[in-house]
Amino acid sequence: MIENSVPVSEGTRVFLNFSVSLDDGSEVDSNFGGEAVDFAVGDGSLLPGFERLLFGMTAGQRQLFTVPPEDAFGQPNENNVQRIDREHFDPDAELSLGLVFSFADASGGEVPGVVVGFDDDEVTVDFNHPLAGRTILFDVLVHRVEPLELH
Repeated sequence: MIENSVPVSEGTRVFLNFSVSLDDGSEVDSNFGGEAVDFAVGDGSLLPGFERLLFGMTAGQRQLFTVPPEDAFGQPNENNVQRIDREHFDPDAELSLGLVFSFADASGGEVPGVVVGFDDDEVTVDFNHPLAGRTILFDVLVHRVEPLELH
């Protein structure tokens, strides 16, 4: 098939298996052993820093990338750690360090926050991505690359 020689680039749909691990080897996510996932380049399915790594790869290629925090989930931002009055939490909620709550954001969507401290008056919540500041190992096996249909 001719399509097998199409490289990943703007205007293509990519079918792949992947895994995301931390630099200590612990796996965060993987679909190896399952069906390939597909996405159109530029559709927002992948972070831009991950997507750029795939450019030029063709069907059948597998590569392991080391992605620095700046190209992955960014560095933690101290402004994303907020102190919230305890009264804003359900009085029956049993707080513990590492507990994840879902909070409404300004646009009405939801954003997760991790409890990183609390006392009787305040709860300290970290809204940074849990992988912020981490180097990511991104293992990719490209199965197929197709030109996107122009409509």
